[in-house]
Amino acid sequence: MPIPSHKVTICGIPELAQHCAVGVSHLLSIIDTHEPRPPALDDYFEVDHELIRFDDVVAEYPGFEACTPAHIEKVLLFGERAHSKAGSHVLVHCHAGVSRSTAAAAILMCQHAPGREVEAFLKLLELRKHGWPNTRMVEFADRLLKRDGAMMEGLVAYRRALLLAKPHLSEIIRNIGRGHELPT
Repeated sequence: MPIPSHKVTICGIPELAQHCAVGVSHLLSIIDTHEPRPPALDDYFEVDHELIRFDDVVAEYPGFEACTPAHIEKVLLFGERAHSKAGSHVLVHCHAGVSRSTAAAAILMCQHAPGREVEAFLKLLELRKHGWPNTRMVEFADRLLKRDGAMMEGLVAYRRALLLAKPHLSEIIRNIGRGHELPT
């Protein structure tokens, strides 16, 4: 089975209008709890759309709603629907197209490809020129899909490959308070 079994596109809210006429069949929106519904979503007709709200944090912080296993269960149910339609084109977006959307795209690619988690995560390098998947989301998906750490290994492999190509990102990741996520 190829990774992914369906076409996957990743973007942020500002890019949504660019993709509404390219045959998207499934749209996964992951936005902050207080983010207004993006008006560009109105341009997506007759698509299977799932809107999930949680903030882009990788731990519990006061004033933020962190991802929970229930959120990832919704992502996986969405993935089941997308996977069941031949030739589906999945568009995944979050606010900037960097953290939650790349994590969700990787989760969707891993969902029906056990044993190919590293390959699925490395596919992100082709799908999005910049990204830093949300660790918390991947941890929950790894547990829910019973992958025994394989998805986390895929995430680390992706981050190593990304930082090899773009070493300057290490400093950016440290500056945004996520330096603990840098591979050792």
